[in-house]
Amino acid sequence: MAEELIIDKQAGKAEKYQELMPQLEALVKNEGDVIANMANISAALWQTFHFFWVGFYRVVEGELVLGPFQGPIACTRIRLGRGVCGTAWKEGKTLVVPDVDQFPGHIACNSASRSEIVVPVRDKKGEVVAVLDIDSDRLNCFDETDVVFLERVVLFLFN
Repeated sequence: MAEELIIDKQAGKAEKYQELMPQLEALVKNEGDVIANMANISAALWQTFHFFWVGFYRVVEGELVLGPFQGPIACTRIRLGRGVCGTAWKEGKTLVVPDVDQFPGHIACNSASRSEIVVPVRDKKGEVVAVLDIDSDRLNCFDETDVVFLERVVLFLFN
């Protein structure tokens, strides 16, 4: 695959995801390095949707450690159960936060972040080994469409 995404800029959110999915799959399917694939997935999501921040935190020795991302500098380490990322990791489920200021214990890595979605990444054994974290500088940016497609996106990493 060429290193250029073909996405209709006028398309709606669901249509953009539908165009992006086969391109993402082609981009990562023959690359065995998870970090490289996380990097390309982050870049593709950021480029397609112009989110404020897109990236991964990896589970390393009992905490989340910053992985590949696109956007401003970020928090480097997050404990289990802390903030949206640590909570999604602990609960093992996707979290959508329409207004981060209303999330108890939210970690404000950047004050411009207004809403957030975090998707656990599971390895082939079903263990959470990372989370995909996406922040928007707009309130209520994420919905069920994002949940459905992003939960499919993270499957590309270990399938």
